[in-house]
Amino acid sequence: MGGRLSRALARRLGRGRVRERLPAEVDGECVFCRIVDGRGEASVVAESEGALAFLDLQPVTPGHVLVVPRAHAAHLADTTDADGAAVWALARRVAAGLRAAGLADGVNLLLADGAVAWQTVWHVHLHVIPRRRGDGLRLLAAWKTPGRASLDATADRLRAAVP
Repeated sequence: MGGRLSRALARRLGRGRVRERLPAEVDGECVFCRIVDGRGEASVVAESEGALAFLDLQPVTPGHVLVVPRAHAAHLADTTDADGAAVWALARRVAAGLRAAGLADGVNLLLADGAVAWQTVWHVHLHVIPRRRGDGLRLLAAWKTPGRASLDATADRLRAAVP
C-alpha cells in the first residue's frame, strides 16, 4: 500500500497508526504457502484438512486471525468450492472460539480481493476480527441509497456476468 493510502486506511480504521507493509513473498515464494507447509513461522490457532487459521502479525484487535486455504489461490474466484467451504467452516469455528475465550463479543469478517481492495498477500485469506465495544475499530463509508431501478439494473448486469 502506498504511504498516503496506508495513512488514510489507518485513520479510517480508527487506530491512529499505519499498518506496516510486510513481505508477501519470501525468497520468491508465497509467505502463506510457506506457513501452510510448516516452513514459515505462525501462531496457529486451528486447522482443518482444507484450511489453516493463524494470528495476524499486525492485529487490528487482540485475537485477529487469518484463515487461508491450504491450496494456493491468489483471488477468491481462483478458489475451488471445497476450499472456499473449508475457509468458511474454519472461520466459523474460530469466531466461536474467540467468543468462548472471552476475546470477542462480536466478529467482523473481511476478505480483501485485489490491490484496490487492500489485498497485499496474493493468497486468499479471510480476516476474522474479534470485536469489543469501544475497541476503536471503525469502517467509514459513504453509504448510498440507490433507487430500485438502479438496483435492478445492477442486478441484471451481474446476473449476465456470474458464471
